[in-house]
Amino acid sequence: MQYSNQRNRSFIASWSFDEGSGNLTRDAASNKEDKIEYALGKGRFGPPQQPGWHQGISGTALSFDGYSTYIRRSSVDVEKPTDGLTITAWIAPRTYDLDNEQRLCAIVNQHNREQAQGYLFGLYQHGSWSLQLGIDKEWIEVWCHDKPIPKNRWSFVVAVYDKGNGMLKLYLNGEEAASRKVSVTANISPSETDLLIGRHNEEVVLAEPFIKNHFDGLMDEVQIHSKSLSGEEISCLYRDALEPYDGKLPEISIQDLMIPRERFKQDRHRPQFHLNPPGHWMNEPHAPIYFNGRYHLFYQANPRGPFWGSIHWGHWVSEDLVRWRDLPLALAPEPGIDSDGIWSGSAALDENGIPALFYTAGDLTRYPDQCVALARSTFSEDGDPELIRWKKRQMPLVTQPTDDGVLPGMFRDPFVWKEEGRWIMLVGGGIVERGGTAFVYVSENLETWEYKGQFFLSDYTKYPHLGTGWELPVLLPLKRDGQETGKHIFVFSPWGVGAKMVVHYWIGTYDSENIRFIPDNEEPQQLDVDDYHFSGPSGMVDPVTGRSLLFTIAQGERTHELEYDSGWAHDAGMPVSLSLRADGRLGVEPIGEMKQLRDSLLLQLSDVSLEEANRRLQDIHGTMLEIDISFNAGLANCYGVSVRRSPEGEEETKLYYDKFNKKLGVDRGRATLDSNERTTGIQEGELDLRGELLVLRIFVDRSLIETYANGLKSLTTRTYPSRIDADGVQLFSDEDIQIKSLQIWNMKPVFHDQ
Repeated sequence: MQYSNQRNRSFIASWSFDEGSGNLTRDAASNKEDKIEYALGKGRFGPPQQPGWHQGISGTALSFDGYSTYIRRSSVDVEKPTDGLTITAWIAPRTYDLDNEQRLCAIVNQHNREQAQGYLFGLYQHGSWSLQLGIDKEWIEVWCHDKPIPKNRWSFVVAVYDKGNGMLKLYLNGEEAASRKVSVTANISPSETDLLIGRHNEEVVLAEPFIKNHFDGLMDEVQIHSKSLSGEEISCLYRDALEPYDGKLPEISIQDLMIPRERFKQDRHRPQFHLNPPGHWMNEPHAPIYFNGRYHLFYQANPRGPFWGSIHWGHWVSEDLVRWRDLPLALAPEPGIDSDGIWSGSAALDENGIPALFYTAGDLTRYPDQCVALARSTFSEDGDPELIRWKKRQMPLVTQPTDDGVLPGMFRDPFVWKEEGRWIMLVGGGIVERGGTAFVYVSENLETWEYKGQFFLSDYTKYPHLGTGWELPVLLPLKRDGQETGKHIFVFSPWGVGAKMVVHYWIGTYDSENIRFIPDNEEPQQLDVDDYHFSGPSGMVDPVTGRSLLFTIAQGERTHELEYDSGWAHDAGMPVSLSLRADGRLGVEPIGEMKQLRDSLLLQLSDVSLEEANRRLQDIHGTMLEIDISFNAGLANCYGVSVRRSPEGEEETKLYYDKFNKKLGVDRGRATLDSNERTTGIQEGELDLRGELLVLRIFVDRSLIETYANGLKSLTTRTYPSRIDADGVQLFSDEDIQIKSLQIWNMKPVFHDQ
């Protein structure tokens, strides 16, 4: 973008971001190069990555990732404006920060608010924006709330301080958007802090090393002037910039607005055949639904970085439950019913057979601050085939019951299904001094719901590990060989003091007339034998096959520092099919479609000794494997499979069965030599084989390991070896043992673009 010589003389700094690659950008005013800070530039777990560069208003634009991308210029190397200031920038924010402390996500800033020095220009909640200055020992602010900066499209934003007129002004796309007259006209008090682009220079730590108030999105043509430009000059800049586009704002491609998944493909710890977001942070997958020949699955996402906060709904789509595609964020917090967050829920087909989403809406101005909200697909209006667009109902669908003893503030995660012409909803909650429960609601039209009491209530005094409340209640029928058994499984995640926050379940009878659950046994069971990773349940009855499917999160168990440097956190567990075995126990197995991800068969053996099997395994290496093995244990008591093993066993993760104690477990005592990782110790749980031979299906997906034993139990764990050669497999046993069968495959990734 060209400026006249007169304008150039007023430049403090000018970044065009036309480099298009690399991690340096040149300031045309000083002819200095500034480093672009970016977490993945360290290359801690894969090849160093450069920040994102995309098509800009002129040339290329720089992509800020919302948590680690920024530019810092030392205070001694930048001129301080005094009697005039103009900041111009083209921005396209992807998300807004949900900060509640009146702190801006900085576009440009060099300030000290407490001492009323310097200046700050940036965005706030839901696109409101502000210029803030230190003038004559006062901190002065001008805000624009009624013309918010839109997401995912270009805006030309300008902030001006004119000492002569005593005015602060904001301009949006060449037109004045807000102004404020100051009572005292004085110079801007200079600040000796560093100048930052894309990051607030008065850092507030969210969780070390994460700090708040980063800009998230595209930025182009950032200019800082030591004078105040007039309204006409600003309008001229806007018109000149759009001249190549016939005066219209250019569109931004969806790909340029999404986190590029390929950046993380070579991260040696990031799973490839499990579901995960394109990047940054996820929690539980939820709201599975089948519509128009496709499966849709949503998930809790923070698009602003690999940490908890700013909760949105991410979105995947698949035709077969195996190969998936990323879609744009489905739901985002907006002014109104969900201004402070959009948490978990479920999906169902509405009265017209069109998908509807039921979600937990957060609004900190209400009490309680959570309610159940509804968003409907626009498919009926615009034929949206990917279910990208959703229209929210702005009034709460249901709110927390007012019954005596209801645990305040614990009301979330609606699970909805249709039954005999009516919709039924369970919402997680608790009863003070009693324990967790699920509240029941019934509707004939999805808009008006009637409260029907408590689905089932636990006994916290007797089972404190079930928590004071429940999250993510799920009810599914249990079939055997495709036939109804009359039994259901009720799944939930405990919450609160003393809770063991993994997935628990009861098998029992569902009283559909009274909408109550009667468990077969008083104490629930744990679905996975781990003690941390397998959590966040959601489920559906697959309308194609009739199976009851369960989706979960596979927690990462890493420090904030490691998640910062890797740029991602957590994955989804493998979709599993739940059934009722002939012996009355729960059947838990990966869906059969996962076999489609098998690539080359690396090894196939049958009826061989442990020694012979290990001899053949010396040539088997991989970090994306399926291992199917059946043991004829004989007199052996403890035996199993070591995976992610270095040649001499300096690093290894040992999956084992303890026959005497009837335990399935994992020993991670030597999982990694990296002292920064937290994956250590033993995880184990009960597994009674009742005379069956041990049959394991083990899925090794880089850091994520899932083991399924005899279709009875799963074990989900994580491992982060430091050595690149920790990719071997070895069998072990405390006595002679026969390997009845062994097959090992390489596995293919689940996302189309991997």
